[in-house]
Amino acid sequence: MAINARDGYIDLVRDKVENFHGNQLVYVGWDDHLIFSAAQAFPLPPEMPFQALVSEVMPSVFGYHPDFEKIDWDAVEWVLDGESISPAMDKSLNENGVGHKSLIRFKTPGLMGFNGTRL
Repeated sequence: MAINARDGYIDLVRDKVENFHGNQLVYVGWDDHLIFSAAQAFPLPPEMPFQALVSEVMPSVFGYHPDFEKIDWDAVEWVLDGESISPAMDKSLNENGVGHKSLIRFKTPGLMGFNGTRL
């Protein structure tokens, strides 16, 4: 069904990259750990090394889960915007293909949430 906007309707897009003072929104979700009901949003500089995302940003949210300290980072499976990737940890988010409103998902083989419950 088509929807027609009323005359005079102004579409204000508030999550444009220009509104983030040099940062970009990056969404990060941890597969099989549904205690986090949705991917988490972070305003991050495109120049940030991927390793800084993993070691400085992600623990601020995901570190509350008891599985986080058990992660074997060498075994993590990464997906960026629906495509499997092997990020270069020393390269920037931008150099790894992460853009404004990108979704990064990570899967931790062997870790399936609280006692395997996916929570």
